[in-house]
Amino acid sequence: MVMNATVPALSLGVLVGDIDASLHFYRDVLGLEKVAEVALPFGKMHRLMFGQSAIKLVEAKKSIAAGAVGIEGALGFRYITFEVSNLTEVDAACTAAGLPVELPLQELLPGLMVLMLRDPDGNIVEILQRL
Repeated sequence: MVMNATVPALSLGVLVGDIDASLHFYRDVLGLEKVAEVALPFGKMHRLMFGQSAIKLVEAKKSIAAGAVGIEGALGFRYITFEVSNLTEVDAACTAAGLPVELPLQELLPGLMVLMLRDPDGNIVEILQRL
């Protein structure tokens, strides 16, 4: 069996410790568009869009312990990648906002510029541009 995609995108749910800080990071600094807010049995989901992909920030009803931080902190999904055409501008906005940098802007491979940040919960966010 092979899954047949109905949209050319993925949606990612992220449980967050501080919804205001997460909205500031993803919406206000990175520029994702908030399109919905939905009550869930376990909390409230704030749906943000990047192209056709959705980042679903979830503020849980109960307190949840943070997991291991960093790319090599644990097995499982460790980072999300946003591919952009204006990485220098994104880097400047992130620097101005004082966001924590995991990997400074650099050419990681020939023709591939990369910047890695930490969101307010320590999740790694990779932003790249192909030259």
